[in-house]
Amino acid sequence: MSYTVALSGGIASGKSAAAERFAALGAHVIDADLVARELVEPGEPALQEIVANFGAGVLTAGGALDRRALRERVFTDAAARRRLEAILHPRVRETLRQRADEPCGSYAMVVVPLLAENAEQYAWVDRVLVVDVPRETQLARLLARDGISPATAEAMLAAQASREQRLAIADDVIVNDGSLADLDAAVAALHERYAWAAATRLRSPD
Repeated sequence: MSYTVALSGGIASGKSAAAERFAALGAHVIDADLVARELVEPGEPALQEIVANFGAGVLTAGGALDRRALRERVFTDAAARRRLEAILHPRVRETLRQRADEPCGSYAMVVVPLLAENAEQYAWVDRVLVVDVPRETQLARLLARDGISPATAEAMLAAQASREQRLAIADDVIVNDGSLADLDAAVAALHERYAWAAATRLRSPD
């Protein structure tokens, strides 16, 4: 299997910006959110199972998944959210693992927003990188980015693993509360380390 790094971080931490920079340097980046979108395209088994569980009200008139309707359905209903996760998460994990093992130029990086909540399911990755910011920064960015109320932003943060839980599973941390130049430098340093680890594995007799 390819040398694989799992990248995670809380909402509005900047993990997508970090992932873009790793990809630009040559990492084979696979995003769990994008995989999940593929898995619920019309005709996909996951979408059929979602409709069977939540009803046709989660579909648009054209038969596509109405993400907003589904999000509203599960956001305040923990049992419904667990049902949705049981449908999607195993499929997403399997797809991530398959794609991480595809031939790539350097190493694979899987972007998993909910890694801390499901860390035991990702024991196959070689390293965990967490993009971290203070909670106050996270909240301010979320408010500015999404134009939502402070109460909604607080609820979104509360629905995720805590900063402490994310840091507890991290092998590497990027503290992303500085400039873009700081982020560039942090990514470049880690990319060099991961590329070296991947090359070392390729040279191994195993």
